[in-house]
Amino acid sequence: MERPASATQPKHTNIGVVGLGIIGRGIAGHLRRKGFSVFVWNRSPRPVPNFVGSLGELAGLCNYIQIFVSDDDALLQTVEQLSEKLTPRHVIFAHSTVAPDSMRAAADIVERRGARFVEACFTGSKGAAEQGELVYYVGGTDEALREGRPILEASSKEILHIGPVGQASAIKVATNMVSAASVQATAEALALVQAQGLPLEKFVEAMRVNASYSGTLAMKLPKMLGRDFAPHFSVKHMLKDVQIASQIALSHYLDLGVTAAARDQLFEQMQWGHGDDDYSAVLRKYLHEPGPGFSEEPQIQEPLEQSDAEESIAASAGAETQNVEPQEAGLVASPESVLGFSGTMNASAPAATPLQRGFLKQLLSRFSSGEE
Repeated sequence: MERPASATQPKHTNIGVVGLGIIGRGIAGHLRRKGFSVFVWNRSPRPVPNFVGSLGELAGLCNYIQIFVSDDDALLQTVEQLSEKLTPRHVIFAHSTVAPDSMRAAADIVERRGARFVEACFTGSKGAAEQGELVYYVGGTDEALREGRPILEASSKEILHIGPVGQASAIKVATNMVSAASVQATAEALALVQAQGLPLEKFVEAMRVNASYSGTLAMKLPKMLGRDFAPHFSVKHMLKDVQIASQIALSHYLDLGVTAAARDQLFEQMQWGHGDDDYSAVLRKYLHEPGPGFSEEPQIQEPLEQSDAEESIAASAGAETQNVEPQEAGLVASPESVLGFSGTMNASAPAATPLQRGFLKQLLSRFSSGEE
């Protein structure tokens, strides 16, 4: 059941939504069901109600504009294009997960036009967006937050004020580090359980009564066991977020070993053509029995038409993977990924990559020299 609208909710409010990806679509639909007039813009046109022709047209129709694009470049390009039409009547909500510096730069562009800017990173995936139960981590001035709160309340179950613009982005990146590491550790744990010949369901039963069980695992574990990698939060977007964490770490001389390991496994899935799958697809490396519709063969995919602004105005997901520091860019190939659990090469496995060949050479040299 939907919660009643806030008593302070503006009447007959037009809300603009930029980006019709998984979250943007869900939020736009939910707001319409709440009685708002919603106008939308997406980089590639969509046959949806109230689709407008430009960001300028959106700004002319809506005082409140929620931006759901995927990365730093897309956010900055969006606010630059909007800024030509922004006035003091506008409140802009930036929901992207980006570097704190990028969020502050976006705020500066908006505020130079006299408009208000609310940093509103969120947690929650497809279902939470459709049901209006996101949790927002927000930043901004008291005036901006006071005016923007009723709009955020319409699509959330909780709003957590973090501080000035930029700080909510740092918190969001930090929480995604934990999510990525948790799912990666779960994939490895499932590999160990399978290697011991135990039913994977027993691991699930044990985790449900374990102190480390979480909401993330409650959502992801059943999907992982069923090899259901339909995207709720894609590989490419999680990779982008942990790359932001790695970049912040480098600037502060932090050694984030677990985050780097999770990033490498996500990057490997990108190389295998699984960037649009849910980030729990890191399991593919470890569990080799195919589920329904699952194939161990690498899929050579034609470039997908980028159908939403969430995929980035600049289509920069691929470019971001090139920004990893050279010393960290290589993937760490494990014996399991090369040999499989049986210790023998799978006849249907793809030809070894240079990285895998290097690992095999190292392994053989140790055997020949008597190293253990």
